[in-house]
Amino acid sequence: METSDQLDWKHLGFSYIKTDYRYISVWKNGSWDDGVMTEDNYLRISEASTALHYGQECFEGLKAYRAKDGSINLFRPDRNAKRMQDSCRKLLMPEFPVERFIDACKKVVKANERFLPPYGTGGTLYLRPYMIGVGHNLGVKPAPEFIFGLFCSPVGAYFKDGLAPCNFCIADYDRAAPLGTGSQKVGGNYAASLLPHKLAADAGFADCIYLDPATHTKIEEVGAANFFGITKDNEFVTPKSPSILPSVTKYSLMEIAEKRFGMKVSERDVYIDRIDEFTEAGACGTAAVITPIGGISYKGKLHVFYSETEVGPVIRKLYDTLVGIQFGEIEPPQGWIFKVE
Repeated sequence: METSDQLDWKHLGFSYIKTDYRYISVWKNGSWDDGVMTEDNYLRISEASTALHYGQECFEGLKAYRAKDGSINLFRPDRNAKRMQDSCRKLLMPEFPVERFIDACKKVVKANERFLPPYGTGGTLYLRPYMIGVGHNLGVKPAPEFIFGLFCSPVGAYFKDGLAPCNFCIADYDRAAPLGTGSQKVGGNYAASLLPHKLAADAGFADCIYLDPATHTKIEEVGAANFFGITKDNEFVTPKSPSILPSVTKYSLMEIAEKRFGMKVSERDVYIDRIDEFTEAGACGTAAVITPIGGISYKGKLHVFYSETEVGPVIRKLYDTLVGIQFGEIEPPQGWIFKVE
């Protein structure tokens, strides 16, 4: 097993590396316990746990950053905590309090600080909070007990060759059902995406783009990320649908676009047969921040946006601004950065 002094900070991938400590709290008899930090990275649960059979589970993803001044930044963890509560409500799971969620993040980061990549390497400490239904249960009903856990792993910069455009194709499959769990961060959505992603990758694309499940005419998600486009009139547009996961990164980019660059920002329908309205397009999420979309293959034709090889100027400045805020290089909007002391 690698230790922190053996890691090549500049060449980390996006994969699991066991760190020293993780946080665990158990819900039983109507309340959460006090929670503990543990070195054990295995869970022992009932074979009849609802998480295993009925998919009663949810998770989040966020990062800790070594800032330019040497301090440690968490980026908007309160938004992740509230989104997880929304997932819990949808799946009849007990909500984990926002304050305790943020405190758990800070505890895990501080306890594993030696795994936090240094400033300037492009690496971060990825945090994975999750909740699963456990306990002895056979029927289709909520679990009698739940586990909230949070672990971390050092990860590298998502782009090995820098910020570079990728091509995508349109999926023949649906990611989520109308009025289903598409707007919640639950495992079933990702299980449904495994085959379409493989088919896209086998065909030479970075991933696939999902259209709305009701009409198959409107763009919804890009793989596991949110879509956005920049119009010829410099408007930031992103799809609006009850099946889209509300990305913390997307809403942060929308605020930056509007308040820092004076752009018009819209959430509305994005029809696949009208994508020529965009001069630039991208996918956004925690892992990569922004993946520029070079082109989209639809009905046998590749529609190219700005370029298949070069990043457009608007996406470049949005990316640089958000990453600069996360790493403490640019002054953040109030309430966006939580310090780990």
